[in-house]
Amino acid sequence: MGLTYRDAGVDIDVEDKTIAAVVGQLSQKGGLEGHFTGLIEFGDHFLSMCTDGVGSKVEIASALHKWDTVGIDCMAMNVNDLICIGAKPLAFVDYLAVDKHDADFAKQIGTGLNKGAELGQVTIVGGETATLPGIVKGFDLAGACVGVVRKDRLVTGQKIAPGDVLVGLASSGIHSNGYSLVRKILEKAGVSYADEFPEGGTWGEVLLTPTRIYVKPILELLEIFDIHGMAHITGGGLWNIPRMKKDVGYVIETPLPVPQVFSELQKLGGVEDYEMFQTFNMGMGFILAVPEGSAESIVSFLNERGEGPR
Repeated sequence: MGLTYRDAGVDIDVEDKTIAAVVGQLSQKGGLEGHFTGLIEFGDHFLSMCTDGVGSKVEIASALHKWDTVGIDCMAMNVNDLICIGAKPLAFVDYLAVDKHDADFAKQIGTGLNKGAELGQVTIVGGETATLPGIVKGFDLAGACVGVVRKDRLVTGQKIAPGDVLVGLASSGIHSNGYSLVRKILEKAGVSYADEFPEGGTWGEVLLTPTRIYVKPILELLEIFDIHGMAHITGGGLWNIPRMKKDVGYVIETPLPVPQVFSELQKLGGVEDYEMFQTFNMGMGFILAVPEGSAESIVSFLNERGEGPR
């Protein structure tokens, strides 16, 4: 048996039970439970809200003293969830917890957040910084995002039906999930972040490639095509797809090409295929469920803008 996410300290099954335990105690829950974002009634619209963070990718940023991209990751993990129901991102707030303060570090964090806001078409309206030397070692970066969607434009996944086609949008790499396993693999294989990556550059540079933000192409698509469901492929890998609609089966006959970073990690750690696809996006960062008759047009639309399956 090769390395698993559980070996790296993250047990997806236990995490699911923890989530269920928390949610089970909530007496007031918004709509679309189990989806990628929540809903709040707001006249003829729904407000939508979600929250997420960068995760242990920040460990690599700190090891390399390169923090100018993790803000993009933080933004991406939020706005990419938000658009899964057709919502347009409006406002974002960040939460930065540190063990000590450093001006250059803070400037780099701000640079990434600003770039992420530009790509995500969202305004950063505030945030909070906490100094927690007894709790935090290094830093943690998270955020929350609010968006809006007209009630008649809401994409819930309920329109997904047999015969629909899944269209995958390429990821930029690992994005911001599974880094506990990534770091465990490299540690056991004796690979450092300064070591050369086979395709060029260093391992550190490849691992810090920021998460792709899908806001622009998805909002453009929604103005033209009927999209039945959308999924952001984050923690849990392809298990995110059934979150669109649970009572149907999904078949991926032609997955997108797997970027070399995944192949190298799998080889170094002896990780089984199943473990790879339930931990990482494996080259597909976002997936659409669309009517069969419009699938080719959607792929052409995305490819013409350099945003499509590659």
